Amino acid sequence: VQLQASGGGLVQPGGSLRLSCAASGFTFNDYAIAWFRQVPGKEREGVACISPLGAGTYYADSVKGRFTISRNNAANTAFLQMNSLKPEDTAVYFCATDMSPVVTLQYEYDYYGQGTLVTVSS
Repeated sequence: VQLQASGGGLVQPGGSLRLSCAASGFTFNDYAIAWFRQVPGKEREGVACISPLGAGTYYADSVKGRFTISRNNAANTAFLQMNSLKPEDTAVYFCATDMSPVVTLQYEYDYYGQGTLVTVSS
């Protein structure tokens, strides 16, 4: 299982970024994909999750209405569109799978890719 997040960077408050997650080594469209984030010294936090075929999504309250998770199964890629970014969104963002079709952020996943750093600052 390989997951590679990209698309992070420095953005001003109120700005937008789109993260991508390239997946390989497993049957991508059989499993849910999630995005987590982590600030140094703090626990990893689940941000958003999407069902295998994209019909179901779930968001943490902290990002609901600002972030949108999506996926392109033909390209084995998932996305996180982040709008109205706030300084408190600054973190390393990871995509993950638990090799399960269940849409949840209630527990740690088994597989995480390398993260991408998002910095929201003026």
